[in-house]
Amino acid sequence: MRDYKKEFENRVAFIKNLLEQSGAKGIVFGNSGGKDSALVGILCKAACDDTVGVILPCATRRNYELDADDGRAVAEKYEIETRFVDLTPVREAELKALEGAVDMTPGALANIAPRLRMTTLYAIAGAENRLVAGTGNKSELYVGYFTKWGDGAHDFNPIADLTATEIFEFLRYLDAPKSVIEKAPSAALFEGQTDETEMGVTYAELDSYINGGTIPEDKKAKIDRLHRISEHKRTGIARYEE
Repeated sequence: MRDYKKEFENRVAFIKNLLEQSGAKGIVFGNSGGKDSALVGILCKAACDDTVGVILPCATRRNYELDADDGRAVAEKYEIETRFVDLTPVREAELKALEGAVDMTPGALANIAPRLRMTTLYAIAGAENRLVAGTGNKSELYVGYFTKWGDGAHDFNPIADLTATEIFEFLRYLDAPKSVIEKAPSAALFEGQTDETEMGVTYAELDSYINGGTIPEDKKAKIDRLHRISEHKRTGIARYEE
């Protein structure tokens, strides 16, 4: 197990240094009520008292109920300022505007919410001179389980090197609310969605593979495919050069 006491100190110092270099006065992050945003919120609050977590429900019932409740529980325990922005009407307006222009696919539809959330976070950041904290972990980055220009957009990410397994360990060390640690991870992009079901592999399998462990061949093939087809998400923008 990693030395999470030292990890905590190093990551808080990293965030403080970024703030000093940027001249920003504070931090904003999307408080989804999940494991990753909980850890990011705790770290950012320890580094900067002016940290704001924004609960951003969009369309699914879990956004308004379980995840919002867990987000508030984390915020209350660690004294993180919380704001609430309901994005369902914005999503509905976007879909209305798209009528007649395109036939939406399930994937395109699911990615609207993360991009609306990031638009909201950057609006707050721009208005209040804040940095936007990212909340993606190493496991999800490896298989591209994030939305390009949605939750994949941020100014810094203090947990990008941690696997999902390590995120859970870190949260246990920090005595985070059990509801956040024990519930099935989900981006809640549609009703009934869970991360592991959508990826087709468990976080335990994915993390074992990333760390050189042995997993079933069919799971290895699935991870390899997800990594391959999501490469564009990790390489940035392709630019023509003479």
